[in-house]
Amino acid sequence: MKLNDLIKKIENKYPLNLAYDWDNVGLLVGDFDNKIKKVLVTLEANESVVEEAIQKNIDLIITHHPFIFRKMNKINTKDLKGRLIHKLIKNDIALYSMHTNFDIAFDGLNDYFMEVMGFEDTKILDVTNSETLYKVAVYVPKTHELQVRKVLGDAGAGYIGNYSNCTFNINGIGTFKPEDNANPFIGNIGEIEEVEEVKIETIVPQNLLQKTIDKMIKAHPYEEVAYDIYKLENKGETVGLGRYASIDGQLNLESLCEKIKLKLNMNHIRVVGDLNTKIKKVAVVTGAGSDMVSLAKSKNCDVIITGDVKYHEAQDALDMGMTIIDCGHFDTEDIFKDVMKRFLDTIENIETIRSEIYLNPFKII
Repeated sequence: MKLNDLIKKIENKYPLNLAYDWDNVGLLVGDFDNKIKKVLVTLEANESVVEEAIQKNIDLIITHHPFIFRKMNKINTKDLKGRLIHKLIKNDIALYSMHTNFDIAFDGLNDYFMEVMGFEDTKILDVTNSETLYKVAVYVPKTHELQVRKVLGDAGAGYIGNYSNCTFNINGIGTFKPEDNANPFIGNIGEIEEVEEVKIETIVPQNLLQKTIDKMIKAHPYEEVAYDIYKLENKGETVGLGRYASIDGQLNLESLCEKIKLKLNMNHIRVVGDLNTKIKKVAVVTGAGSDMVSLAKSKNCDVIITGDVKYHEAQDALDMGMTIIDCGHFDTEDIFKDVMKRFLDTIENIETIRSEIYLNPFKII
């Protein structure tokens, strides 16, 4: 599979436009036309990971943390990042990063953390965007009504809540006169033609709009396709950072910590608050989410599970009666390898390998 085709599949699931403006996501190193057979998934790419990729004949590395984040003024082998870029290019290895777009997207990192922990009926903690919706109306001869409608549905158009392939269809008469140099599917040059047509209307989210239009035009029999696109005031799915959910209330803070340690294979966890606190509602922000303590409190959460909590942030949480479970940045995000591999395993002719390099820079002694 070409890298460009694989990227389209990835970005259809985890759109780049979900990422924060300050982030750097997408293809950071590589040739869009390269053939991809073996993919290495990892939290981030350091020198050990790049060497691992070379040894395993990897074509593409996919990281969660952006490989290139700050401005680079030079790329040479005396600079650490420059040396790694040089190695990647020399060994024809592409590198793709998906960071805050993966945190925010459905079935991304925060959703997967909730799944691992067995927390159900989750909601978005911090809504960052609502999907823009469009209505597409296309005029089709009766002979091709079913064909075009199927193509629209297959492209992802017509989703309303838990219902797919939703359309509205109006029968009518289309008129047109083929002019010189036209190549009409129906009718003759210079003669006004009347055709029984169907106006098919359907809803399309912004990220699928162009793909839907392209596929619709390809399936349509007419040389010139008549269609309309309307931007709607209706909003589609909301997306955002972090998740929260109610739980059965059988756990206190200490027992919830033990559950997390078991699920994430951790030996130690930092905790802020009374270990006997009953937990009925939990919030999760993978990576660093201590700035969302107040937001989690406003959602009536009893605890926020995150990483990278600073001393004064912990004190503020205590003052507001909020508890925190600080699992560390690494342990809340290393599961990226698992969820990304699960997604890539659904794509044919791609072998996905989890990196074996242990990347946590901290040790507890």
